[in-house]
Amino acid sequence: MPETIQSPSRELIERLPKVLLHEHLDGGLRPQTVLELAAEAGYEGLPDGDAKALGAWFNRGAARGNLAQYLDGFKHTIAVLQTADALERVAYEFVEDMAKDRVVYAEVRFAPHFHTSGGLGLDAVMLAVLRGLRKGERDFDVRTGLIVCAMRNESPDLSIKLVELALAYREQGCVAFDLAGEEAGHPAKEHVRAFQLAQRMNFSTTLHAGESFGPESIWQAIQYCGANRIGHGTRLVEDLVIYDGKVVKVGSLAQYVLDHRIPLELCLSSNVDTGATPSLKEHPFPRFLELGFRVTLNTDNRLMSRTSMSHEYELAVETFGCTLDDLELVSMNGMKSAFAHYDERCRLIYEKVKRGFAELREEYDLPPRVPYGSTR
Repeated sequence: MPETIQSPSRELIERLPKVLLHEHLDGGLRPQTVLELAAEAGYEGLPDGDAKALGAWFNRGAARGNLAQYLDGFKHTIAVLQTADALERVAYEFVEDMAKDRVVYAEVRFAPHFHTSGGLGLDAVMLAVLRGLRKGERDFDVRTGLIVCAMRNESPDLSIKLVELALAYREQGCVAFDLAGEEAGHPAKEHVRAFQLAQRMNFSTTLHAGESFGPESIWQAIQYCGANRIGHGTRLVEDLVIYDGKVVKVGSLAQYVLDHRIPLELCLSSNVDTGATPSLKEHPFPRFLELGFRVTLNTDNRLMSRTSMSHEYELAVETFGCTLDDLELVSMNGMKSAFAHYDERCRLIYEKVKRGFAELREEYDLPPRVPYGSTR
């Protein structure tokens, strides 16, 4: 069947240049790596000793429809990431996996304090991960950025400490600060001092919001914490009035997000697994895309949701009818929204994203991209 711009094939999707903004280091390990690290650490808590079966176990446990259960599997991955060698290895393999998936720029996030129970200090944790990322960049020609996460359910004072940690490594590749974890009962505004410190120091922030709680959570992330991007943001759809399948009104919060080009870090597979959306077909991604929101596609946790960037793009094509033009827009949105410096973003847009799509269009004898605004 000939390639078409309206329905790009899996082969073409796999070759497209992609940008990843939302992935957790401890949620993206290879199953075989989990097994090997567990053996090295003497950790006997894994539910299975076969890599394929273990990967399936993680996915089954994650796909139970709520965030709390989705997070259960992390106790195992965190348990095997308590040494500098383990952290460096997983960071390096992350970059290698990105290269195989044709990701040209990737940001990965983690909570450094989760990796200190084996005796490492916070600085040693950061240095190990950054070392792995730098080695991966050199070997695989993928640009990366590291994001430090604090947790909603933990002390606001710890969040401040983690912002200070992130700031200490901004020149070594730490690009932003994030607040993650269960939203219900843990409002972001309790951590506002950490975000104010980041703002005073001219440091970028993203914030998990609108995943397990509604628009109120997104509003706090933006208006209290000044988030530059929103992690997930799926439930912003609740600020849209939809009648007979059409959006008839955009609420004030959604309009603010749209007008101010605040990026949404959407994760199709994960959003279904955590119950952020009832089903893939009901995911608001196509509505956000059609309305012109700065939408990006991401993996969140490749191990837990058994996914990749190519798979997320493929879901967008198969479920929502996304065209090659749509996928190029998503990749462009990702690179425009990255926490890399402006000159680096521009370089990657023109040298990797635009050029990559143009060369593939030429190879597959497809027409150039329709100017934005000419199609949905």
